[in-house]
Amino acid sequence: MALSTYLIYFAILLIVPLWASGRVKKTYKKYSKVENSSFMTGAQVARKILDDNGLYDVKIEEIKGVMTDHYDPRVKTVRLSTENYHGHSQAAAAIAAHEVGHAIQDAEAYAFLRFRHALVPVANLGSNFSFILIIAGFILYSTQLFLAGIIFMAFAVLFQLVTLPVEFNASTRAMDQLVSSGVIRSNEERETKKVLNAAALTYVAAAVVALLELLRFVLMFVGMNED
Repeated sequence: MALSTYLIYFAILLIVPLWASGRVKKTYKKYSKVENSSFMTGAQVARKILDDNGLYDVKIEEIKGVMTDHYDPRVKTVRLSTENYHGHSQAAAAIAAHEVGHAIQDAEAYAFLRFRHALVPVANLGSNFSFILIIAGFILYSTQLFLAGIIFMAFAVLFQLVTLPVEFNASTRAMDQLVSSGVIRSNEERETKKVLNAAALTYVAAAVVALLELLRFVLMFVGMNED
C-alpha cells in the first residue's frame, strides 16, 4: 500500500470520529439551551412515555457525567445524565425519548436488540484479543494467528453494524412517542430530529472506522498468503 494511501486511510480514521463527535457536541449544546414547549424535564418525558406504553416497572435514574444517558436492560432502568434528567430543553426531551425507545425495544423483544445482546460476549472477546492475535501473527509471521485475530475482530465489527439499526429504530420510536404524547409540537420536530440524527452519527462513524480497520487487516492477511 502506497504511503499516500496510508496517509489518507489514517486521516479518515482520525477525522471521521472527530467530525461526528464535534457535530454531536455542537448540536447538543445548541438545543440544550432551547426549552421544549411542554416544559417537561427529561425525567418527566421518560416517565410519561414509559407509562403510555405500559412500562411501569422500568425505572428512571440520574447518572453523573455529560451525555452518559443509556438504557440498562439488565435492571430495566433508563439512566439520564444530570443535565437531561433535570433539564427542560429540546435536547433533554429528545435524548430521554431515545433511551426510552430502547426500553420499548426490549419490551417488544426487538430482533436487532436481541441479536446485539447475544453478540456482547464475543464482541468483548474480539475487542480485547483481536489486536493481540494480529500483532502476534504479524511478528511471528503466523497466518493462523493473524486469521484468528481477524475473525475475533469481525465479531466486534458485526456488533458495531448491528448497533446501527438498533439506534436508528430507537430514534424513530422517540420521534413517534414525542409527537403522539404531545411532549413536542409540530414546529419542534425538525430541531428534535437534528438532535437525534447528530447522536446517530457517532455510531455511524464508529462502524465506518471499524470496517476500515477490518478491511486493512484482511488485505494484510491476503498479502501474507501471497508472499
